Amino acid sequence: MKAIEIKEPGKAQVVEVEKPKIKNGEVLVKLEYVGFCGSDLNTYRGGNAMVKYPRIPGHEIGATIVEISDDVPAKFSIGQTVTINPYTNCGHCDSCKRGRVNACENNETLGVQRNGAMQEFISVPWQKIIPCDKISARNAALIEPMSVGFHAVDRGRVTDTDVVMVIGCGMVGLGAVVRAVLRGATVIAADLDEEKLALAKQLGATFTYNTSSEWNLPAPDVVIEAVGATPTYQLAINKVAFTGRVVCIGYAKNDVPLTTSLFVKKELDIMGSRNANPSDFEAVINYLSKTNAPIDSFISKIIEPSDADKALNDWNLAPSKIFRILVKWN
Repeated sequence: MKAIEIKEPGKAQVVEVEKPKIKNGEVLVKLEYVGFCGSDLNTYRGGNAMVKYPRIPGHEIGATIVEISDDVPAKFSIGQTVTINPYTNCGHCDSCKRGRVNACENNETLGVQRNGAMQEFISVPWQKIIPCDKISARNAALIEPMSVGFHAVDRGRVTDTDVVMVIGCGMVGLGAVVRAVLRGATVIAADLDEEKLALAKQLGATFTYNTSSEWNLPAPDVVIEAVGATPTYQLAINKVAFTGRVVCIGYAKNDVPLTTSLFVKKELDIMGSRNANPSDFEAVINYLSKTNAPIDSFISKIIEPSDADKALNDWNLAPSKIFRILVKWN
């Protein structure tokens, strides 16, 4: 069967790999759509320290069940549209013992520490299969990145009395915007790109803020950093209200100098947010099944597997202009 492999930095190609055979407790799915995300772009650039080459990327999945092994619950059926929880959890590290399996110390994410879903078929344990019968396989490929933003809002304990600023309006950041709006918060969407800010406004953001301009907005109770850069981390600490909460999603490539006296003076809660929980996936599925939001605008382009190298190279040259690239496998 065919797969997309990032052979080395700057080179992606279609290769032939062996079709998986399912074991007891596993489900074989046929990939319909798989999204390229920022971590895949970093792998293509050679900037993802967690990746060893060659690597099959991909963990944003819309798929169909084609085979079910023994010891799989009856709720799963052939032909069912599903997405996949792409994270592993060991069950014995401190995070797992506390029930926060999304932050497992030994996590291996599809397409990062292990080969991912950019191939025609994959086999996974049934526990990682998430049915999404009410939405299309295409939209199912949007669930995972949005769920990461949903999880960050949950970490920030956002309520309807909060002003929430989301810095970075890519797919993850837009997920955070949506979840904060659903919780009744007043949302400030912050980005350098006016097109992304306009989309955040359509999704319910009350205010938009181009981070190249002067600040003239209320101090947010919660700031969600979804970029991973020195200026945006500094912006989060500087602009958050006294006794506010800062939620960090973005991985900064270098150490970030911060005015730590503000941690104390403002008595801030500063927390990380990693991956997502099954409840976050379910919340996104519920949203996508009911929303009238412009979901088509989330998808910059849909490509064939043979176009992967060009698409990644184009994204690398103009990263701010891409929301999501989906590979169509059907």
